[in-house]
Amino acid sequence: MANYPEFQVAPMREELVQAGFQQLMSPGDVDTALARPGSTLLVVNSVCGCAAAGARPGVLQALRQGLHFDHLVTVFAGMETEATRQAREYFEGAAPSSPQAAILQDGRLVHLMGRAAFLERSPEAIAQALVAAASTVGRPA
Repeated sequence: MANYPEFQVAPMREELVQAGFQQLMSPGDVDTALARPGSTLLVVNSVCGCAAAGARPGVLQALRQGLHFDHLVTVFAGMETEATRQAREYFEGAAPSSPQAAILQDGRLVHLMGRAAFLERSPEAIAQALVAAASTVGRPA
């Protein structure tokens, strides 16, 4: 069940979809997407201010700077709650937070940025942190 009216979150969804992210709407979608071989960036989207001011712009800036993943996927916390819960099952015991950005390789978590990584940070700083994290796990920037 959704916590927010769709018209309210549609622009927030579209921001990532326009950049090539696939929306995962169900637990089955999550499992199918994360079972694919290769690298995946999974963004737990949110209506919160740190998602709007930092997480989405920072992730998008990192991608514009050349950060590449085989797959870009997203779930929306507070909307597709079951899909979000399933995505977080892949985060190996990390506390749920919104937003989150996870780097997975062959369905295995290799790096997770939680809410604290986005709070009061500029999109530029977030992009740099994501690029640095990806480079330490073997992802080309």
